[in-house]
Amino acid sequence: MSPLKPQASYDDFARLDIRIGKVLEVQPFPRARNPSYKVGVDVGAGRIMWSSAQITNYEAAALVGSLVVCVCNLGPKNIAGFTSELLILGAKSAGGQVIVLGPRSEVAVGEPIY
Repeated sequence: MSPLKPQASYDDFARLDIRIGKVLEVQPFPRARNPSYKVGVDVGAGRIMWSSAQITNYEAAALVGSLVVCVCNLGPKNIAGFTSELLILGAKSAGGQVIVLGPRSEVAVGEPIY
């Protein structure tokens, strides 16, 4: 298990825009260094935001329509010529696969995490 990171203030956490998003589109991303998808997510921003996500252990069709937890304000990142605008949160399983984080019950798109 990893050691705890240095303590952060509540203000550090409050600066992050963490929301519930709904996956609307999943595209292959063969140019990525590690197996990844291009994932279009509705986070209530008035447009689809895109993420490069290393979640290829899921079938693309199974991801569409699912609710995910996203960090929306880390700034754009260029990944193999693709602009990734948000981070879809996940954790590694015991087998090393990324498990996407999502709510246990239905939650509105764009709902903030606190």
